[in-house]
Amino acid sequence: MDKNIQGVNRLSSNDLLKNGKEVEKKEDGSFAEVLKESLDEVNDLQKKGEEAMSDIATGQVKDLHQAALAIGKAETSMKLMLEVRNKAINAYKELLRTQI
Repeated sequence: MDKNIQGVNRLSSNDLLKNGKEVEKKEDGSFAEVLKESLDEVNDLQKKGEEAMSDIATGQVKDLHQAALAIGKAETSMKLMLEVRNKAINAYKELLRTQI
């Protein structure tokens, strides 16, 4: 059983290199661009979640499992966005309290 768990968690050096390159590409943008992209993604997930809820309410849902996943993703992304906002506000307040 331990061998299976270890096998799943192993990454090749090529996987690590690929992941490192992806991170570098994303870091090239400015903070404002990254923030806007993240907010747009959260907005898209919220729209999909609302569509899924309306489909469930009207009985037009094609796949209940996929609808539940869309709603869950929307909820999780909103919670994450709110936590990031709270941390940013706390950091800003801390900077205001800092004496020069």
